[in-house]
Amino acid sequence: MIPWLENMGSFPPPESALSDPNGLLCASQSLSPQLIIEAYCSGIFPWYSSDNLVLWWSPDSRMVFFPHEIKISRSLRKTLCAGNYQVRLDYAFPEVIRACANIRRQGRESTWITKDMLSAYITLFELGFAHSVETWVDNELVGGLYGLSIGKMFYGESMFSKKTNTSKIALAHLIRYLDKRLYGLVDCQMNTPHLASLGAREIPRRDFLNRLRELILIPPLRSRWPEDDAARLWS
Repeated sequence: MIPWLENMGSFPPPESALSDPNGLLCASQSLSPQLIIEAYCSGIFPWYSSDNLVLWWSPDSRMVFFPHEIKISRSLRKTLCAGNYQVRLDYAFPEVIRACANIRRQGRESTWITKDMLSAYITLFELGFAHSVETWVDNELVGGLYGLSIGKMFYGESMFSKKTNTSKIALAHLIRYLDKRLYGLVDCQMNTPHLASLGAREIPRRDFLNRLRELILIPPLRSRWPEDDAARLWS
């Protein structure tokens, strides 16, 4: 059995999460923007596939990007420098998160981005916490990602791609954008070969939590990103 959040009043310590499945910490019946902010500030995130039960996680180890460590392949760098696309920030957040929700991941019949999740993150976008990085070609949204920013900490959530490399273009611009603004860490949550190929790596949960506690306190704690700030980061 795992703790029921409504009975506790606050999240249990991340260190009390299960080892199998790795990181499962507690469950709740509801999801709200306030709960999400509290969770992220504690190194916890929601991940589930049911509108009736929210599962909260804090795995050990944690997959992260240190922005200055991004690895760009020769082919991707060529694509980035060619500039046959436009990158926008916070221009079409609702469209990005809905596109991510519509992607069916391998081995999963349903999306973890439920209706409650969509509503909560769109509210967080309106409040200046959630952000999108978008790849456009001929005025069509063809790839992108979204996540949360608190202080100098960024939490990546999901990405989508309708054309080759368009989510990688968005990710490369995100990391360069964050590096130039002295962000300390990008939380990727789970290890994937795709993220590892771009330079993400695992660190112990203990180290992740120590870094997070410092970074989330660096102002501004929230802001709206200028739409055209990523336009020439790789030109």
